Amino acid sequence: MTSTPTEPRPAAGEHRVARGLAGVVVDTTAVSHVDPASNSLLYRGYPVQELARDCAVEEVAWLLWHGELPDPAELEGLAHLERSERFLSPLVEATVDALPRSAHPMDVLRTAVSVIGSEDAGRDSSAEADLARSVRLFAQLPTVVARDRRRRLGLGPVPPRDDLDHAANLLWMTFGEAPDPVVHDAFQVSMVLYAEHSFNASTFTARVVTSTLSDLYSSVVAAIGALKGPLHGGANEAVMETLAEIGSAAGTEEWLERALGERRKIMGFGHRVYKHGDSRVPTMREALDRLVEHTGRQDLLERYEALERGMTARTGILPNLDYPAGPAYHLMGFETETFTPLFAVSRIMGWTAHVLEQRADNALIRPLSEYVGPGERHR
Repeated sequence: MTSTPTEPRPAAGEHRVARGLAGVVVDTTAVSHVDPASNSLLYRGYPVQELARDCAVEEVAWLLWHGELPDPAELEGLAHLERSERFLSPLVEATVDALPRSAHPMDVLRTAVSVIGSEDAGRDSSAEADLARSVRLFAQLPTVVARDRRRRLGLGPVPPRDDLDHAANLLWMTFGEAPDPVVHDAFQVSMVLYAEHSFNASTFTARVVTSTLSDLYSSVVAAIGALKGPLHGGANEAVMETLAEIGSAAGTEEWLERALGERRKIMGFGHRVYKHGDSRVPTMREALDRLVEHTGRQDLLERYEALERGMTARTGILPNLDYPAGPAYHLMGFETETFTPLFAVSRIMGWTAHVLEQRADNALIRPLSEYVGPGERHR
């Protein structure tokens, strides 16, 4: 038997509640930020569009972990170490192969990271040890994603090569042939653009877990779980699903009118951080245009442009990085379900950079909440 509350329900609004932590600054970071003056995403001070144009993925990884771009000797050392870490252990291989093919590829990736972590018997939580773990995950996540993709298609795994750079090796393991230069360059651009984005949902999740003094692998597993959601990493998959649903450029207006009338969220548009459009989009759009020219898929570009025009005209909402990235991955030959794991393969650089930063000057992340349930009551 229950009784009525003994006191009235507390009034909401006693404290300012920022749902989703919108607009709340919770800590400092030196890893990246969006410069309000230029509306540009900066990695350690460098505009990301310049890094995507001029740098290999390995250089960007070093920058995010160490704060400066590598000199030739440092880059060679990282490349040698990363290439030596690309092979999975027999246990990780067996685990990936044993998982249901019906499982989402992000579930496979999350499980693989747990197994990789379980094999690391070291209890050393120093910055040097965590940096070594960061390089290991940077090297092995592509191997996991490529192996999982091939087994879903009934194909045998393609082992890593130590004579290819990071981006080219992933494409080799995925498709079993040397990557076309246009595809390689576009893929490397996408990896640099996706590498880091300050306190996004998955990165903040990783920092929360790290703040409890849990291990780096646990932080990355949690980040993968956050990235899987369609409001975060899964958005690039949703973009391609939307374009497939539209079918043709001619049907875009009718589709968009119906979707907006049903109050559907159109994925790939809008961003909480950018006020004047996502600064990464022009660079990724240039890569998409090169892929369209290379593959002759003007039909896909026509749908892409028709939806962008319609959304801008009707809502004023501009595309984010996921909008050009989804079609670009499609033209590279990736299946839609692989798009979010490719995001994770890139974002591992940013996640681990933030884990290292959080641990270096840690404070337990434990926000308050405003209670709006019943007041004290008794049975």
